[in-house]
Amino acid sequence: MDVDVFVAAHQAQWARLEQLLGRGRRLTGEEADELVSLYQRTSTHLSLIQSSAPDPMLVGRLTQLVARARAAITGARRASWRDAARFFTAGFPAAVYRSRRWWIPTAVLSIAVGVLLGWWIATNPEAQSVIAAPDDLRRLTQPGGEYETYYSSHPAASFAAKVWTNNAQAAAMCLVLGAFLGLPVLWILFLNMANLGVGIGLMASAGRLDVFLGLILPHGLLELTAVFVAAGMGLRLGWTVIDPGPRTRRAALAEQGRAALGMAIGLALILFVSGLIEGFVTPSGLPTWARIAIGVAAEAAFLVYVYVLGGRAARAGDVGDVEEADQTATLPTAA
Repeated sequence: MDVDVFVAAHQAQWARLEQLLGRGRRLTGEEADELVSLYQRTSTHLSLIQSSAPDPMLVGRLTQLVARARAAITGARRASWRDAARFFTAGFPAAVYRSRRWWIPTAVLSIAVGVLLGWWIATNPEAQSVIAAPDDLRRLTQPGGEYETYYSSHPAASFAAKVWTNNAQAAAMCLVLGAFLGLPVLWILFLNMANLGVGIGLMASAGRLDVFLGLILPHGLLELTAVFVAAGMGLRLGWTVIDPGPRTRRAALAEQGRAALGMAIGLALILFVSGLIEGFVTPSGLPTWARIAIGVAAEAAFLVYVYVLGGRAARAGDVGDVEEADQTATLPTAA
């Protein structure tokens, strides 16, 4: 391609496009149509220049011109409270709902691993001796021991903030590391279930499993559900790397990655609620049944939120992605 000839042939169109852009919103209907037409032509010109004769100065000029024209046509979009409301009433619950085939099996299998590990520790004195010395085990499991005092060892507000930060980090790691074929997510899940299994096993061996469950269930139901949702989404992201479906791998990962980022924000709020329960309810003087009832109510509210609002949004076509106007433009690809 002869760049000079190409510029001479289309210079007038580019100049006209710049002239229309300079008028801002003071365009007639015919001029607005002309602006759209010139934007499309200039985009094509830019593509031809980039593929055939990538002159840096010309590419830079046309890129800027195309960007200005696109902004003028689509309009600048600003985030608003409406966006936040839509995210929490549709986008986030829809993403959780659509990934339920990943996080529900993840939850069932993980809990099974934790329970089986706890049963093995409870019935195997040798395993208990590997975990800690007999005196240390007594300090952990006896009335007033470390398992009981852990939740009241710090002021409620600072303790809630601490556990919220730790849990949010674990959830974020599951979401981010899912891109590595999901393998790090499996390791994070195992570590969480190992900690749970050790607590179940040691307290059961001391005949105090009821006390342990009374301490874990109030906050643990919602907390573990959030972790399982994050892990399920991470595993789904990892599977997208292997099987992107009918889309290109790049497009599929972009969509799942944006949904995962939004889910991280939503789960941070869910874990904040769990942290408040762990900091203020779990160590409180309420009866065990009352503390557990609060945890069950919080878990039930989350599931209703996901299955009612999320299910409705998912059936309406919401995938938990950002608005179409905020997505990167994609070009058709051959199958």
